[in-house]
Amino acid sequence: MPQYLAAGQIRGNMRGMQIAHAIVLGIVEGLTEFVPVSSTGHLIIVDGWLGGGGGEGDKAFEIVIQGGALLACICYYLPVLKRHLLDMPAGAPNSPLHGRRLLSNLGIAAVPALALGLVAGKQIKALLFAPAPVAAALAVGGVLMIALDLLMRGRATRHAVEDVDWQTALRVGFYQCLALIPGTSRSMATIAGGQLCGLDARAAADFSFLLAIPVLGAAVAHDILKHWHALLSEVGGAAITGGLVTSFVFGWASIAGFLKLISRVGLLPFGIYRIVLAAVVLVTLP
Repeated sequence: MPQYLAAGQIRGNMRGMQIAHAIVLGIVEGLTEFVPVSSTGHLIIVDGWLGGGGGEGDKAFEIVIQGGALLACICYYLPVLKRHLLDMPAGAPNSPLHGRRLLSNLGIAAVPALALGLVAGKQIKALLFAPAPVAAALAVGGVLMIALDLLMRGRATRHAVEDVDWQTALRVGFYQCLALIPGTSRSMATIAGGQLCGLDARAAADFSFLLAIPVLGAAVAHDILKHWHALLSEVGGAAITGGLVTSFVFGWASIAGFLKLISRVGLLPFGIYRIVLAAVVLVTLP
């Protein structure tokens, strides 16, 4: 009986630690998903610091947890989505052409990364989901962001997400493929890509966040369907729920804060942060 109680207590403690671990990762995911510092990279780094197991379920959880931040994005942009994408029945007098164009452009921009992810996603996870490749991507991306911020200030010619045409959407879609490398950051690739295409920082960020809906939605659904049993056995329903809830709450706050900040400070401070974090990772993790 004492041995049984001790074993039960150990399992309970492990379960409690796992939930706390998932909540920490949920906070990290929410804070970093829509900031150009790489949420996946941060999750890999923090998981390493916390001594994560690195099993199939743990790696899948680092993708599935994005579902909370994705829901935050949908809720935050719901007025925009409703105005542009839902309130446009065919032939309606007030049916906005730019609404249909936005929907089409989001679809165009989502295709390259989704296609490349299906072809090479497994190999990328096997080779690059580790602290050292993440640190390298953080540093390189940080340098590029600083250079871009200094070169592109005052050069934007388009200032609203409705100004995106299909050619720009496709180019941003190809830039987004870089985000399949952990540590690069999907938001960095798409915001920087949007600015290189002539969008100002706020318009590029809006398009980037709206583009997250189909891309992250597909990635989350894929990993849930493919790794459902591993998620439940290695992570557990309570931990998954805790991570998703915290990811939603902090994701909403992150979107609101970042959109206010980027119009004032640009990408420069985020580039500096990435370089500093890369150095910390190289020193603290193998």
